[in-house]
Amino acid sequence: MINLIETVRWDSVLIDDWLLELLWAAGRFFIHPLFYLFFLFTFAYGYLRVKQERKSFHIRVFDIYNEMKFTYTKGIVLGLIVSVVSFALGLSLPFGTVVLMAIITAVIGLTFQLRWLSAAFTVGLTLLAATFIPDGSFFVGLSETSFASLSILAALLVIAEGILIFRTAHIQTSPFLKTSTRGLPIGNHQAKRTWMLPLLLLVPGGSLTSSLPWWPVLSINGEPFLLLFIPFFLGFHQRVQGSLPKESMKVTGERVIWLGVLTLLMAVASIWFAPAAFIAVFVAMVGREFITIRQRLNDDSAAFYFSKRDHGLMILGILPHSPAEKMTLQVGEMVTKVNGYAVKTVDEFYQALQKNRAFCKLEVINFNGEIRYAQRALYDGEHHELGILFVQDGKKKWENETAV
Repeated sequence: MINLIETVRWDSVLIDDWLLELLWAAGRFFIHPLFYLFFLFTFAYGYLRVKQERKSFHIRVFDIYNEMKFTYTKGIVLGLIVSVVSFALGLSLPFGTVVLMAIITAVIGLTFQLRWLSAAFTVGLTLLAATFIPDGSFFVGLSETSFASLSILAALLVIAEGILIFRTAHIQTSPFLKTSTRGLPIGNHQAKRTWMLPLLLLVPGGSLTSSLPWWPVLSINGEPFLLLFIPFFLGFHQRVQGSLPKESMKVTGERVIWLGVLTLLMAVASIWFAPAAFIAVFVAMVGREFITIRQRLNDDSAAFYFSKRDHGLMILGILPHSPAEKMTLQVGEMVTKVNGYAVKTVDEFYQALQKNRAFCKLEVINFNGEIRYAQRALYDGEHHELGILFVQDGKKKWENETAV
């Protein structure tokens, strides 16, 4: 009975220690410099996007905080899943390695090249840098970095990156116009994404307690550890002009997922063959850049998807909360008739809307080449504010131009 009571007491103390350490970990998450640095970055991305949209359409499509919503909401679940998997595998990183990874992420973020914020580069460069930078008070325990753990973590994060690209990158892409080599306006879509993954890391506390004795740690099997929640950021940038954004970005997402799986297989091999960790991150970095270049070349060689057509008007964008959105119109569909009148220019679309100020009926060709009808009653002011963005023909500009 006494032994049972002692066991219960010991378990209670252990649980209390874990709960206390989890609270400390949560507190460290919200004081992490990257958490606030990327507030500034995403606000800057939003400002530049709005500026580009106004230049193309004289109206913003999404508000300036749209990127911020993606950054701080879309990656939460995947971040927790990666944390559970890495914790179950027993992956641990020294405190100095985590600091080095944060510095590399911040430096890459300052370049505003979002594609370099792939885990293949941030974690891969951390692994390479850890082999050359000596231990110090700033990089505590850096020489004790497990390259196998770091390469496996990189692979898991590349897989998570591919899943996020596949599932969310195509949502609310930003349309804009550019001029082709023939001087004609061409519609484009682009996604500039940053995702924050709340990542729980197990950090050995031996070297840390010797440098920072006041830092709270947790004892696991007699070894000191601390739980560290960090905001890990992933970046993605893709421009699409030769296909629908959803199609192109889902293909990119699938390729990144398979790259992550390949990297994971090589990273696991590094448990027994240490050089495999370096091979894994090298493959991840080269493969991630190859995927980006291949997508860009394929898109540039394809025929322009969003361009002026001889029959109908291709929908380039839909303004949020607009009548067009309520009519379930989709980017990439073709409007052929308005209130029974055939249209092929923005001017004709605008004139046809005036034929019936109380009602709007659109004949639309969907993605399967089938005709469907979208209709709704119009209220005061809506006859010229449906919220549809088209590629302007460039011959005559109205006050409302491409947003009707």
